[in-house]
Amino acid sequence: MIPILRLIHIVFGVFWVGSVLFVTFILMPSMRAAGPSGMSVMKEFGRRVPMIMMISSFFTVGAGIWLMVIFTTGAPGWMQSTTGRTFAIGSALAILAVILGMVINAPAAKRMSAIGAAIEQRGGPPTAEEAQQIQHLQSRLGTAGVAVAILLLLATAAMAVARYLP
Repeated sequence: MIPILRLIHIVFGVFWVGSVLFVTFILMPSMRAAGPSGMSVMKEFGRRVPMIMMISSFFTVGAGIWLMVIFTTGAPGWMQSTTGRTFAIGSALAILAVILGMVINAPAAKRMSAIGAAIEQRGGPPTAEEAQQIQHLQSRLGTAGVAVAILLLLATAAMAVARYLP
């Protein structure tokens, strides 16, 4: 069971972290620079990508929690070791990233997608109110995205070095 859980944890984790980094540091700044025309991309992006990223995060965290249960059950003192504590810190950071993604990023992306769809359906430029909402949502996504990216990079670093600590 451990090899299967590690495979799920690592593959989905790589996808999740890579997606967050791509969206935060490449896609969102490009969409901001594109202005109103970037909204058509957001419309398509908002349909599937946030859900795919959330599912990936659930598989990553779920497999990680299951692995922690296996290791703590098999070796009761494991959590008192530096390795166990480092894995626990990485886990906490990843869980916090999931929570931020669910509470801030997903709703903001969904709202931006809805605004983009309304603008596209209407066939004109965004109204002043829509433009203001878009700017606010982009700022919110940018700030929260950076926070999530930092949390995930720290979680990844903890997971990468944990087994090599004394």
